Amino acid sequence: MKSFATVIPFIKKHKWDYIIGIIFLLAVDLLQMIVPHLLGSVTDLFKSKDLTPKVLLTYSFWIIGIAILVFAFRFIWRMKIMGMSRLLEKELREQLFAKFLELSPQYYNEHKTGDLMAHATNDINAVRMAVGPGIILSVDASFLGISIILIMVFTIDPKLTILALLPLPVIALVVSRFGKVIHSRFLKVQEAFASLTDKVQESISGIRVIKAFVQEKEEIENFRGENLRNFKANMDMIKIWGLFDPTVQFLAALSFTIALLYGGIQVIKGIITLGDFVAFTSYLGMLIWPMMAFGWVINIFQRGSASMERLNIIFSEVPEITDNYADPNITVIDGNIKIKNLTFSYKKGLPPVLKNINISLPKGKTLAIIGKTGSGKSTLVNLLARLYKVPQDTIFIDGHDINEIPLKVLRENIGFVPQDNFIFSDTIANNIAFVNEEPLEKIQQFATIADVHKDIMDFPQQYQTIVGERGVTLSGGQKQRIAIARALIKEPKILILDDSLSAVDTNTEETILSNLRKYMKNRTTIIVSHRISTIKNADEIIVLDNGEIVERGTHEELIKLKGLYNSIYEKQQLEDAILKEV
Repeated sequence: MKSFATVIPFIKKHKWDYIIGIIFLLAVDLLQMIVPHLLGSVTDLFKSKDLTPKVLLTYSFWIIGIAILVFAFRFIWRMKIMGMSRLLEKELREQLFAKFLELSPQYYNEHKTGDLMAHATNDINAVRMAVGPGIILSVDASFLGISIILIMVFTIDPKLTILALLPLPVIALVVSRFGKVIHSRFLKVQEAFASLTDKVQESISGIRVIKAFVQEKEEIENFRGENLRNFKANMDMIKIWGLFDPTVQFLAALSFTIALLYGGIQVIKGIITLGDFVAFTSYLGMLIWPMMAFGWVINIFQRGSASMERLNIIFSEVPEITDNYADPNITVIDGNIKIKNLTFSYKKGLPPVLKNINISLPKGKTLAIIGKTGSGKSTLVNLLARLYKVPQDTIFIDGHDINEIPLKVLRENIGFVPQDNFIFSDTIANNIAFVNEEPLEKIQQFATIADVHKDIMDFPQQYQTIVGERGVTLSGGQKQRIAIARALIKEPKILILDDSLSAVDTNTEETILSNLRKYMKNRTTIIVSHRISTIKNADEIIVLDNGEIVERGTHEELIKLKGLYNSIYEKQQLEDAILKEV
């Protein structure tokens, strides 16, 4: 199957583990095929009254010896083949996780978390089953089936064998037809599970909103709908599998019936011995397993193929943002930023989010960006960190097109605090020293600059306090300040604050800005804000509206223009006055 091409290199790399495992698997099959012959011989000796206690003991020892060897060999092949399938599962998960980190942010805007989680759980497990139990069943069933048929033909009775195996072509046809349906329905099962997972993840993430708006019953009903879809998809799968298994069993039972009727007549006529008939029925009983196993093999491989197809779609995804044009000679940046005629839209065909942006920001200066919601402020700073694909020859740092700067160099030298301050479920110290392990003194130093040190010291375990998922145990202002400390501890050449002081009061804001002015003296700073108090001391302020720069200058210059900036300023002044009166 083409879908399994991704795992072929792994199988080649570990071919000797598979070969050794298959050799011991075949050895087990050979040993098991000796037992019916021994039972047939004992039956004939018993019938002829030549069976003595000594002979019976000898046969018993043979059977016990075979059982011991089967036990040992089976352990070896399980460790080899099943062990390799578990190793592949581990490597696929690591490969998938690495791919997730490689993909651009835009990919996650278009794909749901639950679906991606389903790839990492159900899909990888289905592939593991295919390259573990699937290989075992296919080799075991093929070798055992062919060997048993040959033994039955050449050592017992060819005609009896042919008659008993008449249902086999019908079984092959049933397996082929059912396999295609199983593949299709398993894809639907995986899709339904992904949708269900996404619903659960989204509801848990938004639990506070659900409770605040008293939407528990509605969410339960929504979940029931997704759960019902998942149930129906699985029931459709169970129905086809429920029909498949009994059908194969029924056809296998026909083989036994033919063997019983025709073989019994052959014994009565003296054409074959009773021992041969016992051995034949034992072999036929062993042949039922390969017949059934072929069904399982088809099911497992179809499931694995369906899941591998889903995984291959992700593995073949080409990241929007790469180092294809990077110059390896660029190893450091100073922080001189120039933007020339930048026009940007998220996708072809969509209207531009930014239009004809021109900015010149020398190293050590502070640029502030203000504008209405949706004016393109966050998009602009995201482009500076190359979180979206930047058009060629539009953004330059130190004279280099930003696409020529290796991503690692660029992002290591940018301290970026986005609007959504993500805090990991870890200690506060580890959240601040996220990039590198740092001594506590240094962590405290940057926490002080971000004016969050006092808050942290009030916690029972101080810097070793473990915060809840996404920092749920912290206030909005504490999360913002911890995120600022995390950006500053990198000692970046460029600092970007995207509305990162919106949750702190004006006094705290002034303290942080004062600390930043000292710390960022020879570094470049870009501040995005809705509050004029945050940006009024910037070297240059640009006002965005509908993706265009409509005003630019210092605070005093923009006030004199009596334009959009002045309008925002007057409204905020009025709001502050009203709040003071209240």
